[in-house]
Amino acid sequence: MEIILKEDVIGLGYKNDIVNVKSGYGRNYLIPQGKGVIASESAKKVLAENLRQQAVKLAKIKEAAQAVADKLAGVALTIETKVSNSGSIYGSVNSLQIAEELQKLGFDIDRKKIVVKDVKSVGDYVAVVKLHKEVSAEVPFTVVAEGAPVVEEAPAAVEEAPAVVEEAPVEEAPEAEEVAEESAE
Repeated sequence: MEIILKEDVIGLGYKNDIVNVKSGYGRNYLIPQGKGVIASESAKKVLAENLRQQAVKLAKIKEAAQAVADKLAGVALTIETKVSNSGSIYGSVNSLQIAEELQKLGFDIDRKKIVVKDVKSVGDYVAVVKLHKEVSAEVPFTVVAEGAPVVEEAPAAVEEAPAVVEEAPVEEAPEAEEVAEESAE
């Protein structure tokens, strides 16, 4: 059964696409929910005319989506969550949490447009944001434990600490030799 989609349906197609579906799925779900219509010859002609009229509008929408994708290219998120001693997360990080973090940065992106694989441990991951059927952006994010020190600051502190420890004995050593020489005289 051929259906013309009236809106984007995840996993099936985008608005104004003509898709083949099983007749039960089309009659019992897509058409009653208003997500599609039967692709008759007259409906296809109306669709073709509408697409010609909307070509300019669609180009503007795609440009806007590309602009958002360009802005998202420089974004890296850090998501804090509760973690067990073994490094596994209580629960998981999902698209809702990523959408909330993007909202804090000023991006208004629907969580349904964010695709994330199962995130159940601390580490670095990548989420894909589908902004348009031809435009998507990858957003890297890091999952860290709540209240954990920032990893970037820790190596700098570790490097400074040994330098101080090494300098202290060197300064004391000449004094000890001078004291030993004075007592020998």
